[in-house]
Amino acid sequence: MSLAQVWFEQLMNGLVLGSFYALIALGYSMVYGIIKLLNFAHGDIYMWGSFVTLFIFGYASVVVGSGWAAVLLGMITAMIFMGLVAFFIQRFAYRPLFDAPRLSLLITAIGVSMILYNLMMVLTNGEYKFFNSDINVAAGIAIGPFTLTYVKLIMLIITAVLMISLSLFINRTIWGKAMRGIAQDKNTCRLMGINVNKIIGLTFFIGSALAAVAGCMACVYYGSLHYFMGYIMGIKAFTAAVIGGIGSIPGAMLGGILLGLLEAVGTQVIGSAWKDVFAFVILIIMLIFKPTGMMGKTEIERM
Repeated sequence: MSLAQVWFEQLMNGLVLGSFYALIALGYSMVYGIIKLLNFAHGDIYMWGSFVTLFIFGYASVVVGSGWAAVLLGMITAMIFMGLVAFFIQRFAYRPLFDAPRLSLLITAIGVSMILYNLMMVLTNGEYKFFNSDINVAAGIAIGPFTLTYVKLIMLIITAVLMISLSLFINRTIWGKAMRGIAQDKNTCRLMGINVNKIIGLTFFIGSALAAVAGCMACVYYGSLHYFMGYIMGIKAFTAAVIGGIGSIPGAMLGGILLGLLEAVGTQVIGSAWKDVFAFVILIIMLIFKPTGMMGKTEIERM
């Protein structure tokens, strides 16, 4: 394999990894933008989404075969299931603390995270689970000396469609306008007749459904699952959200893709053993020189 082919492969890996980060980071930014909560349980939603996909895939493959149809059924089920799980988490764990100090919400989110990954540890006995399908991960489109696999192409298309759909939803629908309004002034929205709690619940549902999609794609891309897989992915997605500007939807998209590409380049230059360190060095540099992120805005606290 030539050097150009190696770099092309790394850049494609970076785009796919960045799409994972972006989908999870969107949930961080949406929730933070609307209730100022750093939902550190979000990485475990991603992890649960991957296991739900694996579970549904196992049953669906008996009926429709172990191909993309079974993966699609698993993805849709994971989106709905994890969206509902996140809705009930915010209803019973977070909503009673909306008017409490932010630290109380943060500690609760950490507690929810521990419950989610420990529950999965019990269910799986702490063992790795493997995703076995009939999908040919090596098949692809030849572009001169380069090969773009169908798996990576489909994942990038799914991510692009979801990002465009979310942008249209936020900017063109009445629910999206309500989300933007609550992010600016929750009390005024209540006075205008907006059901604030309902919109917050919808925000959690959408953000967690997107994380579940990332979990589904991780099944196909990595082929192995573990109950602790959400920890490092959640931290990196949070890093992507900070890089783009926490609370900014376009910033989360941009930050995720950029972090994935930078990590791929760093892996090629300094080695894979340092890729996690590389990501957090970027975070530290961003917090020092531009703490609001690339597309974030400086907030003024209302007294």
